[in-house]
Amino acid sequence: MLRKYGTLLCGAVAGILQVQAEQPGAAKPEKAELRDLHWGQLNFLHTTDTHGWHAGHLQEAQYSADWGDYVSFAHHMRRKADERGADLLLVDTGDRVDGNGLYDASDPKGLFTYDIVKGQDIDIICSGNHELYVAETARQEVTRNIPNFKGQYISSNLDYIDPKTGKQEPMARRYRRFKTKNQGIDIAAFGFLFDFTGNDNNTVVIPVKQAVKEEWFQKAIREDVDLFVVIGHVGLRMDEFRIIHKAIRQANWNSPILFFGGHAHVRDAVNFDSKAAGIASGRYFETIGWMSVDGLKIKEKEKEKTEDPSISSSFKVHRRYIDNNLYGMYHHTGLDNATFHTEKGQAVSQQITRARKILKLDHKYGCAPKDLWLTRTPHDAEDSIFTWIGNEVLPGVATNKERADIPRLAILNTGGIRFDVFKGAFTRDSTFLVSPFVSTLKYIPDVPYEIASKVITLLNSGGNIFTDRGLDPRYLSVPEKWSGKDLGMLPVIPGPGLELPGAAEQYRLAGDNTDDKDKDTDRRTRTEGYTTEDDFGKDGDDTLHAPVPYFNIPNCIQSEIAFPVDSTPEKVDLVFIEFITPWVLVALKFAGGDYTNEDVGSYTKETFTELLAHWVKDNWRNKC
Repeated sequence: MLRKYGTLLCGAVAGILQVQAEQPGAAKPEKAELRDLHWGQLNFLHTTDTHGWHAGHLQEAQYSADWGDYVSFAHHMRRKADERGADLLLVDTGDRVDGNGLYDASDPKGLFTYDIVKGQDIDIICSGNHELYVAETARQEVTRNIPNFKGQYISSNLDYIDPKTGKQEPMARRYRRFKTKNQGIDIAAFGFLFDFTGNDNNTVVIPVKQAVKEEWFQKAIREDVDLFVVIGHVGLRMDEFRIIHKAIRQANWNSPILFFGGHAHVRDAVNFDSKAAGIASGRYFETIGWMSVDGLKIKEKEKEKTEDPSISSSFKVHRRYIDNNLYGMYHHTGLDNATFHTEKGQAVSQQITRARKILKLDHKYGCAPKDLWLTRTPHDAEDSIFTWIGNEVLPGVATNKERADIPRLAILNTGGIRFDVFKGAFTRDSTFLVSPFVSTLKYIPDVPYEIASKVITLLNSGGNIFTDRGLDPRYLSVPEKWSGKDLGMLPVIPGPGLELPGAAEQYRLAGDNTDDKDKDTDRRTRTEGYTTEDDFGKDGDDTLHAPVPYFNIPNCIQSEIAFPVDSTPEKVDLVFIEFITPWVLVALKFAGGDYTNEDVGSYTKETFTELLAHWVKDNWRNKC
């Protein structure tokens, strides 16, 4: 990702607008080439995997709008829908927590987040897996977030166990049937989670194959509605959505179906069949997804013989991936700095500002001497964040006074690192952006080197040895591994770029394809960013970007610490991040070691996030 939205812009394209993102100090968005949105009968705004980034990206101008700006944007887009006689719905597909100081830095976590999120009027919302890792987080979801969206929150395959009664019940309603405001479109909406197994013991995730066989679901998919909407914290190309699609089609072969996915942190759109399509809208509040639908047959209007003759009977969809910045929001609403900001939106932005101040998120620990990238450079390159962690951070923090002289192998999963480091100020907030999780370092003492040295290879390549034991290796790496696409060394950030089967021609709306003018534009004048290719083509991004590379990364990295010069030790301490303990034990078994949880001890009391903050204070304090 780039910190500066306009570093590659020049000439007239590079003129800076006099606009200010709501958060103090946020980078100002600049002019860019934009594609317009296509309005249909029914339209959607979609967020997913925001992971606490509700303040926006203060260092990245193309994503610098905050949640309050999104509140204002949605307000104006609803007004535009009303003026057109169309409808607009808002969707969020989970993982609103973990990944940003605004959520992670408070005690308890999320002290301010739930009140900020509820500032947006979301019509259909569900849980992600990050709402379930920790029992307290799940409890907060039940006691705070679900009441905030009472009636709109759906948990089609998720149950909660009441701590007082021990009774297992649906976390929220299983599905929602409602009619839209302006046209009375009759919708049955569902909210699913993929077959997640890492949840704490106060929640139960019902496998999707089982959930679609339940009586309530079989009855719901046979209801006479105009449209089925399936939202889910599910990668669009994961099996779970295919299972749901097949189940609905077996009961209802011709009704339109729209899918809204997440989890994989990519921009993507999928053509399921001639009347079923889906969109996924990225990560970290970088993207606001847009989907519009035409050709819906509204049964009530058909009965009354009053169907608008101007509405095509051919089902068509259009999608856009909107860069989350004020320049784009002004463009799509036709407003400007003087007319865009609503009272409610400004109030939410002020909430965020106050929370960030209370949490001291701008407190500077030190300054990074250069940019360090997560996926836009090879993992062993000098400017890779993993090279920095492996060569400098782990040797500095993987220490135990009682065993300081003992050689050790320290292993960290790459999925525990979630964002780039930018040259310049490294703040309290930066720590959580890079490492938002609460795992400490664990270890197994005195493991024969011959056995311990094989663990990293198995973690990075031993798929079946883990899946046969119910452990998915994809959990070890970045969420993009769930996207169903090979993203390695493709010119995208971090979205797909493969040549995919084209969508049905009826989906190709006028103006939806990249035209000759786009092709002839000098790419050097464009901002580097997402250049998404999906089932519908290459023109989904609202902002025309210059592509940047994406490199696959391994599941884990390893550091050799306190090794003797020019030799290997007979035994080592095997040190690893707590989260990967189950995978490490399986790998050890296949490497010839017989170890169990009873052999695992605590190597550090502090979390890796806390250790990282200490390292920055000790090593980068004088780099400013």
